[in-house]
Amino acid sequence: MAPPRVAGAPAPRRGPLPWLLALAAGLAQAASLAWPGPGGMKGQPLWWLQILSLALLARVLLAAGGARRAALLSWLFATAWLAGTFWWLFISMHTYGGLAAPLAVLAVLGLAVFLGSYYAAASGFFWALMPTSRALTAILFAALWLLAELARGQWWTGFPWGAGGYAHADGPLAVLARWLGVYGMGLAAAALAMGLAQWRRADLRRPRWWAGAAVLVMAWAGLAVQRHCAIEGCGAPAPQHAPLSLALLQGNIPQDEKFQPGSGVPMALQWYHDQLRAADAALVVAPETAIPLLPRQLAPGYLDAIAERYGKGAQALLLGIPLGSLEQGYTNSVLGFAPGGQRPYRYDKHHLVPFGEFIPPFFRWFTDMMNIPLGDFDRGALDQPSLAWAGERIAPNICYEDLFGEELGARFRDPRSSPTIMANLSNIGWFGDTVAIDQHLAISRLRALEFERPMVRATNTGATAVIDHRGRVSHRLPSYQRGVLHARVQGRDGAVTPYAWWVSRLGLAPLWALGLGVAAWAWIARRRP
Repeated sequence: MAPPRVAGAPAPRRGPLPWLLALAAGLAQAASLAWPGPGGMKGQPLWWLQILSLALLARVLLAAGGARRAALLSWLFATAWLAGTFWWLFISMHTYGGLAAPLAVLAVLGLAVFLGSYYAAASGFFWALMPTSRALTAILFAALWLLAELARGQWWTGFPWGAGGYAHADGPLAVLARWLGVYGMGLAAAALAMGLAQWRRADLRRPRWWAGAAVLVMAWAGLAVQRHCAIEGCGAPAPQHAPLSLALLQGNIPQDEKFQPGSGVPMALQWYHDQLRAADAALVVAPETAIPLLPRQLAPGYLDAIAERYGKGAQALLLGIPLGSLEQGYTNSVLGFAPGGQRPYRYDKHHLVPFGEFIPPFFRWFTDMMNIPLGDFDRGALDQPSLAWAGERIAPNICYEDLFGEELGARFRDPRSSPTIMANLSNIGWFGDTVAIDQHLAISRLRALEFERPMVRATNTGATAVIDHRGRVSHRLPSYQRGVLHARVQGRDGAVTPYAWWVSRLGLAPLWALGLGVAAWAWIARRRP
């Protein structure tokens, strides 16, 4: 039995128009995450386009005429959105991996189709459970969309790249980051999108509509004031750390040469050796696999000279390097050297990249078709200690680990040992000079917003940048340019954000409970005579 239509829903539509609208909305959703911007930026998030494109899908779903059709329309939207977001995976597989172009295209589309199935299921259930109240319809749609985002972010190791909340780093919903994180921001955006899809001109004559709008505006203003006071310290000066001078290294080693012993390897070893010797900043950071060889493969004394250089004086270093052996296993790691004669600090990457750092079962045949140096790395612990130095607790993360805020949040359970500065060491040269660079920068900005801690980024090709605790980029090197970013960063200490408090203890379970609770309520209400 078809559910009663929600008040104000459009009449069911047939023909090609709904499919074209869903496709266009999906592509617009991708564009909202990385719209070409000024100043050399390849992609700036557009929060309003994210809401409008999702509202267009919501309008199409309201007129779908059936759960199966709603699921297929949403599947088309999600496939276009996701393929349009991470199309640059084609470069890693074809340009650098040597996979035939048609197969690389099919692999990207196949991944988008698979991940899009979560949104298809959410939209099918939405149509089947749709209530008649417009407010409850918006709540149900947002809850089911949240469940789809969470499933994409956590199941099968998770690949939440391009989640809708990342478009809101600069928008009004950014005030929710410290409370609900990126998924909570996406939840609010989905509710607003469905509300916009149901809006009618006659609503302007309804006092109830104006009262609801006023409540939303006042709630937003209250959250904005509260966030401002938490960051700036209204009424009392916030505790300040002395600014720390930085040297962030960007080697720009060509990706197709990076692991070649006759070209990229000696180039990297020489350039980073020279920069590490010449650096005079208090904290020096070199990117993921800046040293592309295991320590035992280096010339005698190479790593010892670095350890000696930073073991005395007043400087510290975070250096990306692979570690391990065939007997002990290999790790994608960060070594830290600081004055004091202690053993080198070590961080091992926890969240590994499927097909890049470990090969999922039954997929060896796929990786064998590519000429990428793949391997099975060992996973580091979830909550590893920070590098304690110069009054700061510097917490590294490697590559796309900063995509998983719930995992970085594990380090914030005890405010006394929580990070004061986060550092991302990356090499996404596999994806060329594309929007992937700026999409990754937006991801780091969201982590800074969620935890209200600065994030410094040292990368091979970009974006090498400094992000302050407000989520703003204060310094950045141009992408695909060899150089050193000299800047300063100010650590943050004290109370953790509400999001950091609950995610460090419960992970994403509260958001799962919220989404499932609303879905269960709608199912029970639907079955009630």
